[in-house]
Amino acid sequence: MAIKPLLTTISAGKYKGKKIMLPSLDSTRSTKAILKGSLFDSLQYDIVDEVFVEVFGGSGSMGLEALSRGAKQAYFIEKDRAAFSVLKNNCKEIDEKHTTPLQGDSFLLFPTLLSTLTCKAYFYFDPPFSIRNGMEDIYQKVLSLIALIPPQMAHLIVIEHMSSLILPEVIGVYALHKTKKFGNSTLSYYRSNEN
Repeated sequence: MAIKPLLTTISAGKYKGKKIMLPSLDSTRSTKAILKGSLFDSLQYDIVDEVFVEVFGGSGSMGLEALSRGAKQAYFIEKDRAAFSVLKNNCKEIDEKHTTPLQGDSFLLFPTLLSTLTCKAYFYFDPPFSIRNGMEDIYQKVLSLIALIPPQMAHLIVIEHMSSLILPEVIGVYALHKTKKFGNSTLSYYRSNEN
């Protein structure tokens, strides 16, 4: 019996209804549809003609949703080889011209990507939950990465994290703007005081 591929669907915009393949749940954790809907409902038209960076790419579902809703370019970083293969295929199937999938460790590639961006972007961080083996210090490392982002480069930084984790009120020049809980996952929104 063939294993049925795991799929999710783009929920709104020009690619509404298009299927996105999901990597194996061993390597990544897919974002809930309700959480994705909430994020993009709060961004609304702000992302039209903007750049969206999904730092832990997985299937690319957030960046591809952003493109569907009018973003001009989406960048993805994914370390896991199998997940990257799925991500690359999703980008090719949905919008190859406006997607840039990068394979490698987010902590190594992100500073390089940041230095090549020529305009402000929306940054989405969805690291593996720290309860996974070898990931105990992941959130500390993510916070250090966020602190590197110059305020003139970020419209907004969103972190998807375990609801049991309380993130700091301030990360570098970014202050916690709001949080929204969805069961085991929470979205925390950060903005620069200089914006």
